Amino acid sequence: MNLDAYKKNILFQNMSDEDITEALKCLNSYKRSYQKNEIIYHAGSSTTFMGLILNGSVIVERNDAWGNRTILTKFNSGDFFAESYAMNPAKVIPVDIIAQEPTLVVFLEINKITTDSCSSHRVINKLTANLLKISLQKNMFLSNRSFLLSAKTMREKIFGYLDNISLQNHSNEFDIPFDRQQLADFLKIDRTSLSKELSKMQSEGLITYKKNHFIIDKDQRTKSHWNKSNGCVISC
Repeated sequence: MNLDAYKKNILFQNMSDEDITEALKCLNSYKRSYQKNEIIYHAGSSTTFMGLILNGSVIVERNDAWGNRTILTKFNSGDFFAESYAMNPAKVIPVDIIAQEPTLVVFLEINKITTDSCSSHRVINKLTANLLKISLQKNMFLSNRSFLLSAKTMREKIFGYLDNISLQNHSNEFDIPFDRQQLADFLKIDRTSLSKELSKMQSEGLITYKKNHFIIDKDQRTKSHWNKSNGCVISC
């Protein structure tokens, strides 16, 4: 078995090849491929398996009774999803988890770490510690998103999101993971209004963009554009 993809992943951090092999066996791992737009988990379903994306990407979205869609996040190769629900199978998943492109997922029955089904306590301890790291990272993401959505103006939301991606990439030039409709759904704003505001921000010299590629002028953002009528960027 080729373990390269696993050895790079946070869940298997500080684990030997033998430990990883034992962990995959203990967690009843299996792989499944999905086509673009195929639903991996429906809202209202439950599971004992978390997903690790080996390649591809998935979108997590909520659709309400009136047909409104909110994109909560996107997960890429190497990311996990549904781990909280896999640890609490009595709870239903309140969102749809959908493959955004052809995607290969390995499923892991993570709640096995609370049982005696794994022979190695060393493996269980390492999995538990690494799972805690994953949980903390997810909590930080949710906290940042809540902070972002609490912004008072559309411009604050847009620039706050772009600024956060810039900080994560350690560069003022970067690609975002969403198309325009997905970004509008993520920020909970109208797509047409989003496009108009992006065009306005570009004409003012605050950003340059083409499709999902952006450049932020980090000097320009501190100038007179950011007055009380426009609001202050979230990071200031």
